[in-house]
Amino acid sequence: MPIKEYNPTSPGRRGMSAVTNEGLSRNKPEKSLTTYISQSGGRNNVGRITSRFRGGGHKRLYRKIDFKREKFNIPAKVAGVEYDPNRSARIALLHYADGEKRYILAPLGLKVGDSVLSGTHVDVRVGNALPLMEMPLGVVVHNIELKPGRGAQLARSAGASAQVMGRDEGYVQIRLTSGEMRKILGACMATVGQVGNLDHNNITIGKAGRSRWLGKKPHQRGVVMNPVDHPHGGGEGKSGQGNPHPVSPWGQPTKGFKTRKPRNQSSRFIIAGRKKKSR
Repeated sequence: MPIKEYNPTSPGRRGMSAVTNEGLSRNKPEKSLTTYISQSGGRNNVGRITSRFRGGGHKRLYRKIDFKREKFNIPAKVAGVEYDPNRSARIALLHYADGEKRYILAPLGLKVGDSVLSGTHVDVRVGNALPLMEMPLGVVVHNIELKPGRGAQLARSAGASAQVMGRDEGYVQIRLTSGEMRKILGACMATVGQVGNLDHNNITIGKAGRSRWLGKKPHQRGVVMNPVDHPHGGGEGKSGQGNPHPVSPWGQPTKGFKTRKPRNQSSRFIIAGRKKKSR
């Protein structure tokens, strides 16, 4: 889908861009696959802010996405490709042969009228889902499970993908877009192709109000706060950050400080990290 740029009729419009709706279906969301989820505003179950600078934004209907693709060997036809306000990717509405309807992430190249299938021993074609062990080497996949039957957790955002690199003792080696090489159990499901809406990363928000529509509030810097509110606050003039080092409001070091647990159980599945070690 191409990018449209707005004319500079106001300072907020200058440089603003958005992805067009070209190729999207005009039908309304499938009512049986939508539900209302109240926004948290960054607050937990006792009303305290646990994620700062969130709140407001436009109301959204949540579309229930089939991340498991467990309807094996039942053909489905793509009835529409729709916009989803809850994610950067587009979604495709499937009409299965048994009458059921489900939403999936729309891969690049999937069009209305195409047929898709999930299961074992199915064709390696865009939109089809099959176990990683049956994927040919070099094929690009998305919507990848980390545990069989749990549902996809990797490569789900717009333009995301991973590449199958090899097989070893029941595991499949994949390379993520970050450069990380990881082992995943061969029984885990994945979908062939790359997630669509590649131009999502090229849009320019343009103005602060558009971020507020998305539920993002202004992010205040710690150096402009008072000492009671942030460790960087206070002092005469510009001061606070870097003495002795940048920290979060609760004293956790930031900017280069590694927060991953050194004995994380999933580290044994990482063959090569996304960051190259400096010599």
